[in-house]
Amino acid sequence: MLELVAKRERSVGELVTLLGEPQSKVSNHLACLRWCEFVATRREHRTIHYRLADERVAAVIELGRGLLHDNPEHVAACGRVDGAGC
Repeated sequence: MLELVAKRERSVGELVTLLGEPQSKVSNHLACLRWCEFVATRREHRTIHYRLADERVAAVIELGRGLLHDNPEHVAACGRVDGAGC
């Protein structure tokens, strides 16, 4: 979701379509991201548009992407977080 709003401003409806998730789930995640000040909003009539609130979030996304790129076999083999398989 952060990657999508990092590329350009998006509405909830756009994110629902792109992610294939229910509107309630997308809205809930966006509310959390807004509360954490990772995303900011702009209202246009009845539509709320979301964008990154801080460019440092984009830097964190790139850092995470780099870490995943450097460890693809480990990431692919990780089936559970509780230690078994990770």
